[in-house]
Amino acid sequence: MYRPLFWLSAVHYDPEWASYTLGVFVCLSCSGLHRNIAQISKVKSILLDPWSSTEVEFMDSVGNNAAKAKYEQIVPAFYYRPTHKDCILLREQWIRAKYERKEFLCVERQEPYSAGYREGFLWKRGRDKGQYLSRKFILSEREGVLKYFNKHDAREPKTIMRINTLNATFQPTKIGTAHGLQITHLKDNSTRNIFVYQEDGKEMVDWFNAIRAARFHYMQVAFPGASTSELLPKLTRNYIKEGYMEKTGPKHTEGFKKRWFTLDDRRLMYFKDPLDAYARGEVFIGSRENSYTTLPGLPPNIQGYHWQFGITIVTPDRKFLLVCETEEDQKDWIAALQTVINRPMLPQEYAVEAYFKHKP
Repeated sequence: MYRPLFWLSAVHYDPEWASYTLGVFVCLSCSGLHRNIAQISKVKSILLDPWSSTEVEFMDSVGNNAAKAKYEQIVPAFYYRPTHKDCILLREQWIRAKYERKEFLCVERQEPYSAGYREGFLWKRGRDKGQYLSRKFILSEREGVLKYFNKHDAREPKTIMRINTLNATFQPTKIGTAHGLQITHLKDNSTRNIFVYQEDGKEMVDWFNAIRAARFHYMQVAFPGASTSELLPKLTRNYIKEGYMEKTGPKHTEGFKKRWFTLDDRRLMYFKDPLDAYARGEVFIGSRENSYTTLPGLPPNIQGYHWQFGITIVTPDRKFLLVCETEEDQKDWIAALQTVINRPMLPQEYAVEAYFKHKP
C-alpha cells in the first residue's frame, strides 16, 4: 500500500479521509456526504485504502487551500458557512453548493437567496393539533417582512414578521425531520415560534440564507458604522442551550412543573411543549454588573420538586428557582447562564430589560 509523506500532515489535522477526485481532505462525517455526490467526489481512507502514485500526486498538487480558492471565489458575506457542529442538512448543501452546483463561481446561481424576494410553499406546523399544513411564504426585503398566508389564494397574510426581529435555526431533532427549521420573531416583544420544513433540502437552505441576506441588508442600513464581521454573528443565531427543567412560581410555594427551557441570547423562555408557538413565560438575563447571577442549589425550606439538582437565578427583582434532572445538566445550565451574565449589557439591551420589568 502506497503511503506518501504528506499523509502525516493530514492526519495531524484530524481528517482521515480524502476526495481523490477533488483533491481535498475531509473528516469522517463529511466523507459520507461526499459519497452522496459520487459522480463528482470519490473518497478514500488515507490510512486504510490503497493509493496510486497518480492519485497521490493529484492530492499533492491541489489540497484544501487551492480547492477553496477555486470553488469559493464569490461566497456572499451573509451565506452561512457550516462547521462540524452544524446539522447534516447545512453541511451537505454547502458541499453540494460548492462542488456540484458551483454556486460560488457565478452570481446568477445565487439568485434564490440573493434576489431580495423569495416566494414559495413550506409545510408549517399548526398551533392546535400539531399537523403540518402547506402554507405560502413570501420574504420581501423591500417591505422588510417575512409573511405567510393560510390559504393559497388569500390576499391578506395570516402573520407578518418584521425582518429586524427575525431569527431562523435548523432544529432537526426537536422538530423530528432532517429539514426542520424554527423561525422566531417578536410579537408585542414576546417570542413567537413557527416550525416549518420542505422535502427539498436545497429549498430549505435557500430559505435560510435568504433570511440571512435580508437581515444582513437591513442591518447594513440600520447600523451603517458596523463592519461586516460585526454584523455576521447577528444574522441568525443558534440557541445557547435548550432542555427540560422543573420550575416553581414567583411565591416559591407552588409545586414544581416540568417545562422546556430555551436560552436565546438574554431571553430564558419556558414552554409546556418544545414545539409550542408561544412561551409560557420569559425571563430577562442581565449582566453581573446589574446584579444578575446564578447559584447552585435552592434556598432552604423549598418543597415540591421531584428532581434534585437546583439552580437559583438571582435578578434585581426576584429569584427564579429551577431544578435539573442530573448534576451534569445543572452544571451545563449554570455555565450557559453565566456566559450570558458575564457579558456586559449593550445599550439597546437596557430597553429590553426595562420592558421585562414593566411587563404585566
